[in-house]
Amino acid sequence: MKLPRKKQAPKAAQASSRQTGENQANKNQADENQRGRKPLISGNWKMNLNHRDAIQLVQQLSYALEPDDYARVEVSVHPPFTALRALQTVLDADRIPITLGAQNCHAEDSGAFTGEVSAEMLAALDVRYVIVGHSERREIFGESDEDVAGKLAAVFRHDMIPILAVGETMQERLEGSTQSKVAGQITTALANLKKEQCASLVVAYEPIWAIGTGRSATAEDAEEVCSFIRSQIAELCGKATAEKVRIQYGGSVKPITIAELMAQPNIDGALVGGASINAEDFARIVRFRHEG
Repeated sequence: MKLPRKKQAPKAAQASSRQTGENQANKNQADENQRGRKPLISGNWKMNLNHRDAIQLVQQLSYALEPDDYARVEVSVHPPFTALRALQTVLDADRIPITLGAQNCHAEDSGAFTGEVSAEMLAALDVRYVIVGHSERREIFGESDEDVAGKLAAVFRHDMIPILAVGETMQERLEGSTQSKVAGQITTALANLKKEQCASLVVAYEPIWAIGTGRSATAEDAEEVCSFIRSQIAELCGKATAEKVRIQYGGSVKPITIAELMAQPNIDGALVGGASINAEDFARIVRFRHEG
């Protein structure tokens, strides 16, 4: 069943709203054509939803989105490992144009690593994107920049695309060390990559202090760091390569904040946490050109 629609506004208001929406859509399309980077909106479901709930959510999301939404924005969902096979089956059987992603992987392809899942296993499930270096992995599970680089290499080794998460703590931000923290994360992650790998990489800037807190960086603050990330990639891999890299913002992304974020020249999408497990909210984020 489709999600309920809002009550219709008077015809004059509808026409005005439709014109505004069309103007914004045209602007976003022009921006995409100029950048050459298709927006990527990714839902990180974290440790939420069993496989039955996951199926229901992705079906609700598919009902809420239109073909034009998929044409303008790439959408990926990253469920827990236990739901990957179920979603792979549903996405394929129902021909839902949502891309399957994973939240993490191990750097090795196999071995005595109890409880771990390899990139090779994910590739066998038609996973396309894998988040590596999320702050919860770094902060809670002690993953180092070197650990993240190993996972990133494993993802590329099996022909998937990593979403490299980087970001600073509130203390680091107050100390003025945001750029040095992010530069270190980027430099270590990209050290052994080929230019074509760098070009296909997705980087997600997620200020740690904004994740799950309800606080969000302003669009201007997010743009400043995302612009810095692109400049760092340009230093390491060349400007032409850096211009191909999609950079997401993550950190309490909501329907009311997405349009302003996506208007920034160096923000090419969003890595969405809590709002991504609500079909209506996530659909509104995907359809950001109609928000704001």
